[in-house]
Amino acid sequence: MRPRRTRRTASVVLATLALLLVPGCGGHPDVGPPGELSDAEATELVRLAYPYVAMFNVNNKFAAAQGGWNTVVADTRLKDHTMTEIARPNNDTFYISAMLDLRHEPMILSFPALESEYASLMITGYDHFVNVPMATRLGNFERPERILVYTERTEGYDGEPVDGVDHIFEATGDFVSAVVRLMPHANEPAKMARISEQAHAVTLQSLSEHLGEPTSTADEPQPPEFGETDADLFEANLLEVLQYVFNHTTFEKDDPQDQAVLVAFAPFGIEPGSAFDDEEMQEAYGPRFRAAAEAVRDEWLASMTNPSVMEFMRPRMFQPKGETDPETVLALSIIGPIGLPQEEAIYPPIATADGEQMNALHDFVIRMGPDELPPARAFWSVTLYDLANGLFIPNDRKKYSVGKNAGMQLDDDGGIEIHIAAEQPPDVPAENWLPIERKDQDLNVIVRIYVPDTEAYADWTPPVAKRMDGN
Repeated sequence: MRPRRTRRTASVVLATLALLLVPGCGGHPDVGPPGELSDAEATELVRLAYPYVAMFNVNNKFAAAQGGWNTVVADTRLKDHTMTEIARPNNDTFYISAMLDLRHEPMILSFPALESEYASLMITGYDHFVNVPMATRLGNFERPERILVYTERTEGYDGEPVDGVDHIFEATGDFVSAVVRLMPHANEPAKMARISEQAHAVTLQSLSEHLGEPTSTADEPQPPEFGETDADLFEANLLEVLQYVFNHTTFEKDDPQDQAVLVAFAPFGIEPGSAFDDEEMQEAYGPRFRAAAEAVRDEWLASMTNPSVMEFMRPRMFQPKGETDPETVLALSIIGPIGLPQEEAIYPPIATADGEQMNALHDFVIRMGPDELPPARAFWSVTLYDLANGLFIPNDRKKYSVGKNAGMQLDDDGGIEIHIAAEQPPDVPAENWLPIERKDQDLNVIVRIYVPDTEAYADWTPPVAKRMDGN
């Protein structure tokens, strides 16, 4: 058993943190006296830890929701307001979700040919970095294919070719989500039914099963408790969660961000290969971690409706390790932890015409002329959320987005008006109405542009939401 660290020891060593922070992670905090953790120190620790906390919560919630690890589940319907495992889910694609435990064996996903015009496979571990090894944009899913996924810690396998496997991918974490987003063609019922059948034909098996050998006996993962919210986890068991994450994540010696988080939490006894054994320290610091996490969260939620901020981050959003920066990863861990890089999708927010925060006390209209529609090579959608939680607004119609899959009606000239309102406005098609409940609730609207025309996007301006008079 490792010797127990004391609060004094942790705070004294934290005095070196200012020299070790990653540039862009928030500056150099003033270090408080021994035995205390200053607000600045707590904030910097939270900023470093937030991406791991968010993805630990998301991946373990997904695994729990679909029956455990090494399972694959395909949607039979589009997501609705009961989807609460992740902030800002989408309502315009099917998900095929595989939750992979890669500790003991590689896992192999087998895909049939998919009839959809759009599909992409996204693999994400606890470190929050995003990889897209297969996509229709890359020429995949036109024929049956298999992909093997492993990590540097997977027992008995080091990346060698396997007969019958088309792709081999090394993940950065032992517990990863491998999620296919699939355009369901919901406006074409017969085609949607065929795509649904194809999605349910996706299978998952271990390498030993693929080779026809006896399956190795694997112990069930025993992760710490995940939180209902990220703030809950920061307060209740941040240090225990980080110890678990550190033991199941690849940290590279020459990666500054990897090393920054390891160095920052080493004074707490949190190191790869160790075991958590200090509940008293978590209890002592938990309320400070929560307060800092809520402050960092609120800071980024306030910034996400600023188009210039989001556009500045866009090239680095949802990218693999080495192709993004700490501040962008932090922001996305709060705004919406799982998403696609700009090659696959772009997510511009819609602000208001007057610059005020959109709120359900008022109705709004979003107008786009025929030459102002989002420049998508695949398809686009406009989705409404509550700002605070990033969840769909519950309504009897289960209408959360406007677009090719969720339904829309273009004007005679090819443009569109999208209304956000408590009641369906006269002469507005139901397909173009996003219902809200009349109450004091801040709103958030996101455009999704799948396989964007990047040249056209450079000259495209997102629409604005105009508050309707008399509401």
